Amino acid sequence: MTLFLHIFILLPVLGFIISLLVPAPKEGVISGVAFGTVGLHLASTIGFIGYWLLNGRPILNIKDIVLFKATGYEFFIDFCFDEIGATYLFVGSFLTFLVTIYSRYYLHRESGYKRFFNTILFFYVGYNIIILSGNLETLFVGWEILGISSFLLIAFYRDRYLPVKNAVKVFSIYRIGDVGLILAMWMSHHLFHENITFLKLNNYELVHEHLQSHTWIGVFISIMILISAAAKSAQLPFSSWLPRAMEGPTPSTAIFYGSLSVHLGVFLLLRTYPFWEHQLSVRILIAVLGLLTAVITTGIARVQSSVKSQIAYASIAQIGLIFIEVAAGLEILAMFHFAGNAFLRTYQLLVSPSVVSYLIREQFYNFSPRARSIEHFFPKKLEYTLYLLSIKEWNLDSLMYRYLWNPLKWAGNKMNFLTVNRLLIFFIPTYVIGLVCLYNEELIPTNIHAYLPIFFSLIGLLMVLKSFTERRKAPMSWILVIMNHFWIALAVSFNEHFKNDQTILYLSGIIASGVLGYFCLTKLKSIEGNIDLDQFHGHSSKHPKLAFIFLMACLGVSGFPITPTFIGEDLIFSHIHENQAILALSVSLSFIIDGLAIIRIYARIFLGPHVKSVYETAYRSS
Repeated sequence: MTLFLHIFILLPVLGFIISLLVPAPKEGVISGVAFGTVGLHLASTIGFIGYWLLNGRPILNIKDIVLFKATGYEFFIDFCFDEIGATYLFVGSFLTFLVTIYSRYYLHRESGYKRFFNTILFFYVGYNIIILSGNLETLFVGWEILGISSFLLIAFYRDRYLPVKNAVKVFSIYRIGDVGLILAMWMSHHLFHENITFLKLNNYELVHEHLQSHTWIGVFISIMILISAAAKSAQLPFSSWLPRAMEGPTPSTAIFYGSLSVHLGVFLLLRTYPFWEHQLSVRILIAVLGLLTAVITTGIARVQSSVKSQIAYASIAQIGLIFIEVAAGLEILAMFHFAGNAFLRTYQLLVSPSVVSYLIREQFYNFSPRARSIEHFFPKKLEYTLYLLSIKEWNLDSLMYRYLWNPLKWAGNKMNFLTVNRLLIFFIPTYVIGLVCLYNEELIPTNIHAYLPIFFSLIGLLMVLKSFTERRKAPMSWILVIMNHFWIALAVSFNEHFKNDQTILYLSGIIASGVLGYFCLTKLKSIEGNIDLDQFHGHSSKHPKLAFIFLMACLGVSGFPITPTFIGEDLIFSHIHENQAILALSVSLSFIIDGLAIIRIYARIFLGPHVKSVYETAYRSS
């Protein structure tokens, strides 16, 4: 029976690889591969779930592959299947099957036809890895795949300004969720002293024994999980990204932001429920967050002028209610609610173009004033206040910019005096001094040694802050990102003694991807001349191969699961102690801004309207 879990993962992977090999002009073959892959996956899902139900619904768990093992640390791939996995597997396969059928005709003769189906199958690989994951590490592999496929689908119309801008905005929120998961994994390693599986979390005695003497660590892990879930499911204060994600094609918005991807925050809470089940403060926090989100986004949905935005906010409100159900321990109800909301939103988004044209025609002939609603019974001042706040979407975007992104940009702009030459003059000698100190630690006074990890990590943070705000030279921004990882490796090496092979594992992907990315930038600069980061250049249309290679380099540097750096990031965090909050915060911020700086470089250089375009550009959406 466990063999089917491998089939559910390998089948989408095989379909994705085949779709990459099919020539772009052959639309029928491309859509046929996607249709056949997802259709076979759906048939296998129905057959397997039926067989699983007849055999008494056993919980399946496989410890599959050990990718890395060291003293006190083991990174392995683990798969698990139970009622939660069965629900998400069936809903996901059925809706993806419907969307692939719809997309075959909806995207006919679209220039990015092959790219769309490649990305949908890539998304489906990540989705299946998440829902069948047996531990946080395996779940994180799928989580990363979903993040990049989401970015690519929102920026599907890559020659336009708004889709690319909104794709970067959505990716920035996803990056916060990624780091929330990394911090949850980091602290869970210190709590359990092992790579804990979801199956072991169901052992009440084991969890209770560890949380009894580490209550605050348990609360911290739960809050990090909640931040990741809220970011992925567009709960407050991250709700404003979901309508921005509607810039992609209608089928992808239906499958991503109407049904599957947006409900994965709920999946994360359901999977980790046995861990925080007895933490009353966490359950209250989740319920309050869900209630506030449901109330606020319901009001926003009621005043939207765009049908997709209205559906998006209505979906967020329903997910807020599902958060309340999960917090209340109503697991079965939450899964039914997820399935119902996913089917409804997929249907609404797929028919939204037809509904809009129908309503435009109807309002000319059969217009009737709207019936009185509950808001009419409020005092007029309150009614108008709520209306204005809803129209402005409660200034959620402004709050994020004011209290998160703008302070980071301010800090980065204070380092405008840096140039490539100054960086190298500062970086090389300082790093050499750091290495000399590392290999002669016995000569350093103890009171100074304790602060060195924080000092070096802060240097790395400053580097990546400068990269994030750099608006002139793309190569310098890229070099700064690479330097950041070297400083992190040095900081953690001071923090705890471990073998050099772990540092090499972490930096190997960074070095290889960094060299490849720098080569792409210098090659493009020699061809095009100006590749400054103060505007979108849109070079992917003219240099598609170079754009693809640079995207692979970006993924490698950002810790995507295609290089050893993916394992290295988790490994680096395992060497930060549970009482080193400042060091953990510094490294976490570095990883968040690192991903944003990298995707910003890629978007500015290869996406958006071409720099030599003579056509006007829309800089605002409805």
